Amino acid sequence: MASLRKANAYSKRKTVPYTRVSKRKNRAYIKVVPPQKIVKFSMGDGNAYETGKYPHKLSLVATEKVQVRHNALESCRQYVNKVLDKNIPGQYFFRVVPFPHHIQRENKMLTGAGADRMQTGMQLSFGKSVGKSAILKPNAEIFLIAVSTPKALIVARQAFKEIKSKLPCKTRVVYELVSDSV
Repeated sequence: MASLRKANAYSKRKTVPYTRVSKRKNRAYIKVVPPQKIVKFSMGDGNAYETGKYPHKLSLVATEKVQVRHNALESCRQYVNKVLDKNIPGQYFFRVVPFPHHIQRENKMLTGAGADRMQTGMQLSFGKSVGKSAILKPNAEIFLIAVSTPKALIVARQAFKEIKSKLPCKTRVVYELVSDSV
């Protein structure tokens, strides 16, 4: 019964980033910062990416201003990493670009019989922290995949196509051929 609210409750376009936790206890409205759900931000062969052995680079880019929750980013990360590891093991570099800083809050409202004595309504309505999100601007990069061959590029593009439905915004895939300058 206690579950996450729908993403559209949080993915509003106009939001102010809220990350402040004061050192003085009486000024800190946020008592607890939720733990980070994203386990890893870089996967695959990072050394080969840094040395320029992966000339094909795909990026998933948000086309509008949006908040993306950390559990949505983690679910996309797991899926893409699983697909890449299964089809092109060890021949890719995958990175989650945004870091979720924004703390999301919820003023829980109880309904039903007997719930009227437990609520404060809109008095003290700052809310408790329930999660984190990354605030993305238009044309902000969400995920990056670098691969070495055109065959692997097809696999990466298909993986991006599969995760578009998990994200709360319109996205597009940007391809870049990195020149061999190294």
